[in-house]
Amino acid sequence: MSKAPQATAEPLTHSDSHARPKGVSGKEPFLIGENMTGGYGAADILHGCTLAVEKGQIAVIVGPNGAGKSTAMKAVFGMLNLRGGRVHLDGEDISSLSPQERVRKGMGFVPQVNNVFTSMTVEENLEMGAFIRTDDFRDTMAQVYDLFPILKEKRRQPAGELSGGQRQQVAVGRALMTQPKVLMLDEPTAGVSPIVMDELFDRIIEVARTGISILMVEQNARQALEIADMGYVLVQGANRFTDTGAALMADPDVRRTFLGG
Repeated sequence: MSKAPQATAEPLTHSDSHARPKGVSGKEPFLIGENMTGGYGAADILHGCTLAVEKGQIAVIVGPNGAGKSTAMKAVFGMLNLRGGRVHLDGEDISSLSPQERVRKGMGFVPQVNNVFTSMTVEENLEMGAFIRTDDFRDTMAQVYDLFPILKEKRRQPAGELSGGQRQQVAVGRALMTQPKVLMLDEPTAGVSPIVMDELFDRIIEVARTGISILMVEQNARQALEIADMGYVLVQGANRFTDTGAALMADPDVRRTFLGG
């Protein structure tokens, strides 16, 4: 598995989580979910949570079960109403936009489950990903096949017949068909083998190197932080630690509490 280049950033702890975030280069991030508070119904799951990622960088969200990681991702994508906080994309406040409108602004989202059309072929799944486009998307499909060669080999096969790792590739490929500026991945390696996990992480690094920002929730915290430019450790819906992936890996408190020593 390749490693993403690391940079330095001012560490952000829970006590100053309402500070305006800066990316690993000190620049204004390309995507910011800032001071987000909200949840489902009357129950708040997020409590002033802040996430940010720069253009072409990888930001990883980790934390214990029930920490609000997937909820934070959904909040950034507009899948739940925020009672507090804002979401900005490329300097534009998109807090009031629906998920579909955010897709048109350049956001791609891959949920953890039910992320492929199982009765459709691989190629039909990719074509569905281009639903917002009016131009010729064959070049993009060729790029997806270059990124995931197995999908080209199985392009006529129903997605439901693929392995878990191959279905994840289909889901990521379909999101890339929209030509997103930001790709959001919720537990992309859930249920796959360590070898497949490494392969997926390598492909994610390749995507980031094309200039697409990656915001990812990941259960395999240690491996995810190894490729992360920026890492966010959430606990009970709030930022506990925020720093570069390398700095979080080296932090004894983070290692002891969240990485198993």
